[in-house]
Amino acid sequence: MKLYTIDTGFFKLDGGAMFGVVPKTIWQNLNPPDANNMCTWAMRCLLVETGNRLILIDNGIGNKQSEKFFSHYYLHGDASLQGSLHKVGLNFNDITDAFLTHLHFDHCGGGVIRTSDGKLQPAFPHATYWTNEAHWQWAIQPNAREKASFLSENLLPMQESGQLKMVQLTQQTTDSQLLVVPFAEGVELVAVDGHTEKQMLPLINFKGRKVLFCGDLLPSAGHIPLPYVMAYDVRPLLTLQEKEQVLNRALAENWVLFFEHDPVHECCTLQPTDKGIRPKDFFRLSELSA
Repeated sequence: MKLYTIDTGFFKLDGGAMFGVVPKTIWQNLNPPDANNMCTWAMRCLLVETGNRLILIDNGIGNKQSEKFFSHYYLHGDASLQGSLHKVGLNFNDITDAFLTHLHFDHCGGGVIRTSDGKLQPAFPHATYWTNEAHWQWAIQPNAREKASFLSENLLPMQESGQLKMVQLTQQTTDSQLLVVPFAEGVELVAVDGHTEKQMLPLINFKGRKVLFCGDLLPSAGHIPLPYVMAYDVRPLLTLQEKEQVLNRALAENWVLFFEHDPVHECCTLQPTDKGIRPKDFFRLSELSA
């Protein structure tokens, strides 16, 4: 197995929304805001090469939306999905599986492109796109709170192409209170419901370690303390419970946490402290892969 970090650039979101009930006097030390209270966040994806499969976990925001849409999110940085794939000798045609932790626009927007004649089509022509039935229904019939995050132009082309398949979560096993299902060789999925219905977090067996793709359960290292829960979450108290379960097991088994949105840190391990579980060592994924 090989793992590759796939950077797709940075965007900005309101700091208060990202840290929920935590006051600005505290969170501004973790991610300094600009004059508009906006903080920079990464859109960091992960490519898993296992057997004959190339599994891309999430794919960023894409570039097909309107100028007005992008003006709200201040996209910046030199990295792109296509450019990062090229750096590891791959292109869109090589991807066999486009796995989606969930269908918010900053996680799945890069999976659908607009052609020169204005048509929308999957970016990865030979890939199977993966979500699950409960989350798919949640996304195509969105609640008012999440409606702005679920965009039909990101979703329907996957289905219309015939490339969309559903992970079966009905066969989950209960493992230390976490719902875990197998997905691919060396890859399991942890299902969580606090941020949105049935978000799926890949847990990857790599070189004798387990690497958790944290998605939006733990968007950054700054979200490891239990009360640091995003205001975007539909069930914040459940997020708090799920974080505690994941962090306790990650600490006990020495997992590596891989952060999708942390603007600085790719990975960390954990340690117990008087204030609870906190980061221990920060490092890049390439150091683990060496």
